[in-house]
Amino acid sequence: MKKSTLAIVVLGVVVVAFLAGCVVRRVYVPGPPVAAGPPAAEVVVGQAPPAPPAEVYVPAPGPGYLWAPGFWSWEGRWVWKSGSWVIRPHPQAVWVPGHWGRHGRGYVWIGGYWR
Repeated sequence: MKKSTLAIVVLGVVVVAFLAGCVVRRVYVPGPPVAAGPPAAEVVVGQAPPAPPAEVYVPAPGPGYLWAPGFWSWEGRWVWKSGSWVIRPHPQAVWVPGHWGRHGRGYVWIGGYWR
């Protein structure tokens, strides 16, 4: 084996040995669901939101997470905002999701909150 090839092999072994001690861990730390929900100001929408679609989600990224379901947002048309895993503010916390409630002849957003 040539000296340059041997040096590259040794360097590769050293790099692999060094990196073997490193652990890469991806941590998801999303914020809590937005309590105000859409929209920020009271908007009366003349039509009911569609039925929520079935959401598919992966297992929780860790202990203490809670699934905050998705919701329909009015942006001149109905737009689905997918749910997400969120960290509870304390172990017994329960997320009460926001919803569109009847208001006269339309619907208004009633924001979610932690209970």
